[in-house]
Amino acid sequence: MTQTPKESCFGPLLFIPGENGGKYPNCHSLYLQDDKILIDPGSNRERLIQLRDNPGVREVWLTHWHEDHFMHLDLFDHIPLRVSEQDAPPLSDIEIFMDSYGMVRGRDREYWRPVLIKRFHFKPRRPERFLIGGQTIHLKSGTVQVLATPGHTPGHLSFFFPEPGVLFMGDYDLSHFGPWYGDLRSSIQDTMDSVERLRQVPARIWLTSHESGIFEDNPGARWDQYLGVIAEREEKLRDLLKSPRSFEQIVGACIVYGRPREPKSFFQLGEIGHMKKHLRKLMREGTVARDGDFFILSRQQ
Repeated sequence: MTQTPKESCFGPLLFIPGENGGKYPNCHSLYLQDDKILIDPGSNRERLIQLRDNPGVREVWLTHWHEDHFMHLDLFDHIPLRVSEQDAPPLSDIEIFMDSYGMVRGRDREYWRPVLIKRFHFKPRRPERFLIGGQTIHLKSGTVQVLATPGHTPGHLSFFFPEPGVLFMGDYDLSHFGPWYGDLRSSIQDTMDSVERLRQVPARIWLTSHESGIFEDNPGARWDQYLGVIAEREEKLRDLLKSPRSFEQIVGACIVYGRPREPKSFFQLGEIGHMKKHLRKLMREGTVARDGDFFILSRQQ
């Protein structure tokens, strides 16, 4: 079991660890104590209830629209919500939410609909205002630089707090699993660009939404290892396509998750989304060709 990081203060910022080390379906939260702003209410439900009741929550911000980040948003029904404009639509309607994951199979939607409502407390929400990449927000506790970091989702945001030197990177979590870009509108290239941008931010503390969560020293080689997972997945796919493979066979190879896992409507959906992205990339580059229902390395290889 992943070791859960401890609740920690970094200047005016309170890092609230999620259960089970912040592994999905949990995430870590961040609370701006002087301003009573809660970012990503997907950590410990009881702890978030305590915060809501005392000292209180004035606004909720989301780094992006994924369910593990809004899991306890229902505790804050009457509190203003802010998110990027690009990531707002999935929060407004459960059908749009599932569309945004690229769910086209009826069995996947039948699985996810009750899970989203019961486990993740999904309720349609519309933001009071949008958070905009590039803006600087002046708060009681200091300034927040809102960074547009698309790729994981089209409107994913990160937050840099220059006074304490803290960078909250959301789901660019530097985990050994690597980046996740399986949504309908996720992007491999945008993910790589965003990670490189985050790498250049002059932070002293790096916080993420999952697993380790807190890096008090520059992550160093973790940046390269994290991005290297993308190349590893692509290499495995190229090796697989030395012989013609159907898309179903590619998904069945479990390049992302390593082996078949349950529930299939979660893990297989992730395999499908990621492999579509990699195949499109390789076909644009002329590395992979399609012949009817099969994919194979181009003869140029």
